[in-house]
Order: sequence, then C-alpha cells, then structure tokens
Amino acid sequence: MLNTAQIYWNFDPRFFPSLFENIGLEPRWYGLLFAAGFLVGFQIIKKILKIENRPEQWADSLLIYVMVGTVLGARLGHVFFYDWAYYSQNLNEILMIWKGGLASHGAAAGNIIALYIWSKKVSKQHVLWTLDRVVITIALAGAFIRLGNFLNSEIIGSPTNVPWAVVFMQVDSIPRHPSQIYEAVAYLGIFTILYLSYFKFGKGNQRGFIFGAFLSLVFGFRFLIEFLKAEQKDFEVEMVLNMGQWLSIPLVLAGLYFLWAGSRNPTEVKGSDQ
Repeated sequence: MLNTAQIYWNFDPRFFPSLFENIGLEPRWYGLLFAAGFLVGFQIIKKILKIENRPEQWADSLLIYVMVGTVLGARLGHVFFYDWAYYSQNLNEILMIWKGGLASHGAAAGNIIALYIWSKKVSKQHVLWTLDRVVITIALAGAFIRLGNFLNSEIIGSPTNVPWAVVFMQVDSIPRHPSQIYEAVAYLGIFTILYLSYFKFGKGNQRGFIFGAFLSLVFGFRFLIEFLKAEQKDFEVEMVLNMGQWLSIPLVLAGLYFLWAGSRNPTEVKGSDQ
C-alpha cells in the first residue's frame, strides 16, 4: 500500500502573492530561482575571467547569450520534442514561455549554438574553451531550476512507498518520488565536481574535458532518473525508453568522446584562439 508518505506538499508557487496581486503581477519562486542560477553563474564566470586575465566585459555579453540560448532552446525543445502535435496547430503560442513548457535537452542545444556564436563574434576563442567554463555554471543553474520545479509541484516522480515519498497535493493524493529533489542534489554534486576540476585540478587546460564531464554526468543521471519520474506526455507511456532518455543517449556518448579527447590534450596553452 502506498501509505508511507511523510511529506504532504501544497506549497504556493507564487512569490508573496499578497504583495503583488493588487498590482496585477504574479511572480513565482520558480522565476526567482531561475534568475538566481544565472546571477550566481555570472559571478563564477567573472572569477574565471579574472583568473585568466580576460576582459571583464566578456561576462556581460556571455550572460546575455547564455540566457537567450537557454530560454529559446528549452522552449523550442519542448515544442518540437514533446508537444509538436499541439503547437503545429497553434504556431502563435510557440514563444509564449509564460504558459509553461521548457525542455533541458533543448536548453543544452540552445546553449551550444549560442556559445558557438559568442566564441566567434566576441571572444575569438575556441568554442570548447567557452563551453568548458560555462557548463560549470549551467550545472549549478540546473540545481536551482529543479528546486523551482519542486516548488511548482511539476515534473513529479512516479508512485512509490519509500519513507520520504511526497504527496503533491496540487496534483493528486499519490505518494511519489521527489524526483526534482533528486535531480537538484545530483546537479549540485556535478557542479562541485566541475568547479573543483577547473579551480583545483586544472582541467580547464584540457580542452573539452570539463564539457565532456558535464554532458556525460548530467545526461547520464538524467537517463537514470527518468525511471523514477512520471511520464510527461501520454505518447511516452508505450515507449520502452521515454523521450528524455532517448535524447540523453547521444549527449552522454558525446560527453564520453570529449572526456577521452580532452584527456589526450593536457597541454592546451591558455589564450589560444584555435
């Protein structure tokens, strides 16, 4: 019997509604955490640029590129990977991100494209130089975002009888895995690994190594955690692996390749633009 849940979750996802409702606004904790992830990451990037004696103004433009790449990529990923049947008939709603619907795999693709463009137009550095540094902050932002999903009672886990099961009262009365917390903790751990890889172990000099570690760890965990999550869309019910798992496989393989390639290139010269 699924009757061992210890937590009944009915959190109001709105940010101090009594303060904003009179002026017609409805800010949410999710948005606050989303922004906080970018802002903390911005400080880490500034620290990296200072250590490497790079132009400090790079951080400002990099923040803009990452934000646009994340939001636009995540939105289009959701539209095309998860809900194209709906959006193909409602093209005017594709960019209405306030109605919900973001996909982390799309965010990954969007960031790679955005950072490639930034590397060509702004820094003139190899794109892997950029990715090796920025993914440290993206891993941390992922932890903030999953915590926001928990506060929103969304992307919930599958039914379970573990003692720490959570009943998301805004969804149903079934005890479930708090999969958002699992992911938040995992991404925080991955951030720690990447952070130490750069600041303590000098892996930033092995072009592609940190980026490869990010892809393999984040999407390797994403593949596994999907077994403990409720299906996001009806079409996934009959699939052997769900959409998130299929999309994770090529990213994990790419990550392993960059880990291997980076480990063979330990002597990259800082400042190289090739």
